[in-house]
Amino acid sequence: MGCFDCSAITDNVNLSSSAYWVPAQESSTYLNYGAAISEVEIDVLTGAITLLRSDLVYDCGKSLNPAVDLGQIEGSFIQGIGFFINEEHETNADGLVVSDSTWVYKIPSVDTIPKQFNAEVLNTGYHKNRVLSSKASGEPAVVLAASVHCAVREAIRAARKEFGSSELIFQLDVPAPMTHVKEMCGLDIVDKYLESLSAHQSRAAAA
Repeated sequence: MGCFDCSAITDNVNLSSSAYWVPAQESSTYLNYGAAISEVEIDVLTGAITLLRSDLVYDCGKSLNPAVDLGQIEGSFIQGIGFFINEEHETNADGLVVSDSTWVYKIPSVDTIPKQFNAEVLNTGYHKNRVLSSKASGEPAVVLAASVHCAVREAIRAARKEFGSSELIFQLDVPAPMTHVKEMCGLDIVDKYLESLSAHQSRAAAA
């Protein structure tokens, strides 16, 4: 083999090979399907969000590598949680970005991963217009993290309802960091929660 390489170099023979393939237009036009449901817990005092569980299923067509696709789906979902919940882009009066470090711009971390995380690759079989019947498994799964945002909104609604608030229809913007969650819960709800907690502790002490 070494002698062959030497001969090729001596005779200026190019041993490399390359190819460029352009798929037909219809091979890149298709729909990705997916579904997700998430369960969260919020702290009405601080607005902290705990992601208890997420279940998702994602359509990969005929997966070329299920292990790689699963990793892509899970990673995209966590990235989406950052987009929908944590990553707040803030500017000052001069239009300059102030959320310019991880001290204030909170990207997903290990704590972002749901405590129970179930993801499934859905194989939908043969399709003549896709590359080996496969589908993309990267960025499209980001939108499934909207389930976390919806769960947070429902948790805020449940807190409002529990403490007697009549404002059960409201807009929860994206992203929804803990400061916004605390604000949306309402200071009156926090006061009622503390009062109920104090009353419960008093009854427990009396017993």
